[in-house]
Amino acid sequence: MEAPAPAPLAPARPSLSWDIFCTVVDNYGDIGVCWRLARQLAAEHGFAVRLWVDDLASFARLCPELQVERDCQTVAGVTVQRWAGDFAQVAAAQVVVEAFACELPENYLAAMARAPRPPVWINLEYLTAEDWASHCHGLASPHPRLPLLKYFFFPGFDVRTGGLLRERALIGQRQDFQADPLARKALWQRLGATPTAAERVVSLFCYGHLPVASLLDAWAQAPSPTLCFMPLGPALPEVTAWSGGRLTRAGDRLQVGALRLVLMDFLPQADYDRLLWACDLNFVRGEDSFVRAQWAARPLVWQIYPQEENAHEPKLEAFLEAYSEGLETAAAQALRTFWRAWNGLDPAQPGACWPAFERQLPALLAHGRQWSDLQENRPDLAESLARFCRNKL
Repeated sequence: MEAPAPAPLAPARPSLSWDIFCTVVDNYGDIGVCWRLARQLAAEHGFAVRLWVDDLASFARLCPELQVERDCQTVAGVTVQRWAGDFAQVAAAQVVVEAFACELPENYLAAMARAPRPPVWINLEYLTAEDWASHCHGLASPHPRLPLLKYFFFPGFDVRTGGLLRERALIGQRQDFQADPLARKALWQRLGATPTAAERVVSLFCYGHLPVASLLDAWAQAPSPTLCFMPLGPALPEVTAWSGGRLTRAGDRLQVGALRLVLMDFLPQADYDRLLWACDLNFVRGEDSFVRAQWAARPLVWQIYPQEENAHEPKLEAFLEAYSEGLETAAAQALRTFWRAWNGLDPAQPGACWPAFERQLPALLAHGRQWSDLQENRPDLAESLARFCRNKL
């Protein structure tokens, strides 16, 4: 009997070329998001991705493989290009991502307009749970002078937006790590401090000008011990002052009462993910670490990027409303009160709000798992973005 003919192979989808533009300034969250997105588009979708970055030295804190002196190099399948002031004449990619309204160079805009087929131009917006973002997601805006359209693309927490960054293997990797005591032990050894069985382990990543001392005092005076890992950053002066000058650089550590505090340098993104997975509670800031803490399925505290006249308050409240859905009243109230105090939006000090928040950590752990599961059932940002751009070409 003759064997059946093999089924014809499905035609391969043509790869697309992408240019992603990102400015670092003092916000590591921007480059953190762009670096994860660029790697995922290259690794999981097979796209040719070029990432333009204005500050390679800052970028290298997240990506140690980067050679800061080189203007162009390939890292993790992504072409990393220095974005200099005198921008070179280059051909525009098929998809152009202007991350967080960073403004493209004029000669690159001209190259986009000259292309035989105008690129799909994406303005990748900041993450927000505010309802207006879902109504603006995917809308087009014509350039005032050139024959170009720019599409506004919003990450978000529901199906009306672009979703959250999530690599295909991420949740499985987290589950494997959290079930592997040897993997966690290896992480603690790399960080130079191994928690005791009694210690609550916390990661503390924040901007400056927060009432950090209030929280550290509460932990130091608490009846149960805390081991806190804190990356260097804008809050270092406050921590140095609190410690009486004994905490000044990465590797410094100090025991005060029930609190053991360890200063650490920035970690590569994969190691930072593991730290979030391993901790009992994660304090995060901005956008990149905020999203990764949600995938950690642990209790978290978010410091939103502060804006003048508390313009960030509605954004914080919108997420609190979405995230609190399904929580018991006491847990939701403790969450809201502590987050507002931590963000300076409430006259109460975080240390004073800590005991009530601490009592709700078991409920918040269960809720963190449920929230992660809910978001996992929705398309991830890279997948949504790839589909959107293919449909526009």
